[in-house]
Amino acid sequence: MTHEIENLTPFAHAAQNRCFGCGPANPAGLRLEFLRADDGTVVCPTIIPGTFDGHPGYLHGGIIATLLDETMSKAVRALGVSAMTRQLEAEYLRPVPSGAAIRLEGRILRTEGRKHWAEAKILNAHGKELARGKGLFIEVRVR
Repeated sequence: MTHEIENLTPFAHAAQNRCFGCGPANPAGLRLEFLRADDGTVVCPTIIPGTFDGHPGYLHGGIIATLLDETMSKAVRALGVSAMTRQLEAEYLRPVPSGAAIRLEGRILRTEGRKHWAEAKILNAHGKELARGKGLFIEVRVR
């Protein structure tokens, strides 16, 4: 998998961003780097270290939920809006290994006013789905 073949473009983040999922200014965070496909899907090839394990060698369920949430949030952000999670549903299909290449993918399902429904999945290096989620995000408007 190469970014050129898939025609993926980097998803910019502010240097001072302290978000646990994607913030480069958070030394304890995951520092996920998302890319955007032409169809609006967001992807993130990554390796999550064992410091985020539950069972040895496998990511903690809360970290898996965080990965799904962050991926859906970036799919909403790709629309050019800021939103916060209202509802999150996670389905754990197979254990997600730590220290191994995985791929996060997210996309918008539908939008109604300030409400955005999204879905995400976590795939292993062979494309097998390990976890998936759905969520509702509410657009946050600056006062």
